[in-house]
Amino acid sequence: MSRKCILTVLLFILSCIITAQNGVTGNPDWQIKPTINEGFILIHRSTIGHLVTGYPSIYEVDVSKPTLGNKLWHLENNKPDIGVSFQCLDFKNPKQLGYALILAPYVEIPLNVNEKRSRVVMRLCWGATYVTKAFDIQNNRKNIAIGSHFNSFVQFKWFWQFKLSKNLRFEPGFAFSHASNGKSRNPNLGLNVVSLNAGLNILIPSKKPRIESIKVDSSGRVKSKNEIFVFAAIGFNQHEIATPELKTFVVSAAYQRNIRNTHKFSAGIDVFYDQNFLYDYEVDLQKKPIGLDQMRMSARLGYSYNIGRISLPIEMGYYVFQQDKPDGYVVSRIGVRYYSACGLVGHFGLRTHFAVAYCFEYGLGYRFFIK
Repeated sequence: MSRKCILTVLLFILSCIITAQNGVTGNPDWQIKPTINEGFILIHRSTIGHLVTGYPSIYEVDVSKPTLGNKLWHLENNKPDIGVSFQCLDFKNPKQLGYALILAPYVEIPLNVNEKRSRVVMRLCWGATYVTKAFDIQNNRKNIAIGSHFNSFVQFKWFWQFKLSKNLRFEPGFAFSHASNGKSRNPNLGLNVVSLNAGLNILIPSKKPRIESIKVDSSGRVKSKNEIFVFAAIGFNQHEIATPELKTFVVSAAYQRNIRNTHKFSAGIDVFYDQNFLYDYEVDLQKKPIGLDQMRMSARLGYSYNIGRISLPIEMGYYVFQQDKPDGYVVSRIGVRYYSACGLVGHFGLRTHFAVAYCFEYGLGYRFFIK
């Protein structure tokens, strides 16, 4: 189930980007970007120290297109580039970690409003990765970082663009890359790689003319500064290694304030029903939970950065109601949401407790605009 969900979400993100880039398809030019990354594995738990046997390398080829500026979100984000990244991550531990093969869509947003000969760019990237060496109780029991071959992949990158010629840019920078399966399979401590990188951005101009549009499409502009957002989602995880798959459910309601079209703040309530929590409750308290004791509820605050109809939320909550405390008090979420014009919202999130993954969330929601 987890592998199918990760692949489905990747296709969802890709389709959202393709749908959102109507102002890109009119541009016949392409960009090819070969990049080499050298870095180190961030040892966030002492128990994974034995897995680090060298300095990992990432070999990367990106294919992208620049936006034309005929959509509002292009202008709001300083005419970003949109593309797909193909990467091979060599963990320098072939016996226990192997390699990660990565396919991930991305958007690269210049942080300078004016186009200059050199400027700083931020990449936001989320996709899927196949890790060749996962935990195996018989043959690879020391790999307690990655419990499945198919995983989610997140990468944040900051780099400088130096224009060498009309069709060539040099792009040095640094990146943070993360792979995990969201606890859909245990163990799942995840792997984090911090790296320095150097790449070339090669523009391949087309003989076909660009499709220029004078009018700016503002259909992605929010209808109101105030809105109520509700969603429901399902997730899957495990309690221990090689145990049955458990389900998680969440129902959420939040007030959202659109400060600008690109920035959104929120405050809300999440109500969770987790089979993992029910198991811990029965073990810790020596009785089965009844009624509301089966639930737990958190009050949360959040911030979202919006790229057109795609929203990237970061949320932090506190469990104001739970009769057992197996995960502590603090719960957080990062995710991707797609806001349709009719009000429907596609939701994909990663729920964590103190930076330890708990589950991926797959859901649908709706937002009500308050005039």
